[in-house]
Amino acid sequence: MPTVLRTIGYRFYFYSRENDEPPHIHVEWGDKLAKYWLEPVELASSRRFRAHELGPVRQLVLEHRELFLRAWHEHLDD
Repeated sequence: MPTVLRTIGYRFYFYSRENDEPPHIHVEWGDKLAKYWLEPVELASSRRFRAHELGPVRQLVLEHRELFLRAWHEHLDD
C-alpha cells in the first residue's frame, strides 16, 4: 500500500494490486476515507467525509494529479 503523499493531515495512497481498475488515489484523514478517479478527477467513493469537506480534498487531488499518475504507472504498469 504505497503512500504517495502526506500533506496537512491527509494521506494519499493506492493498493499494490489495483491495476484492474483505472488510475485512482485513496485519501485518508483520520477515520475518513475517499477514492478519486484520476482521468478525469472524479469522486469514486467516500466514507465519513462530509460534503463540504470533499471540495478541499478534490482540490488537493487536482493539484497533485500528475504526481499520483506518475506513481501509479511506475508502480503498477508491467
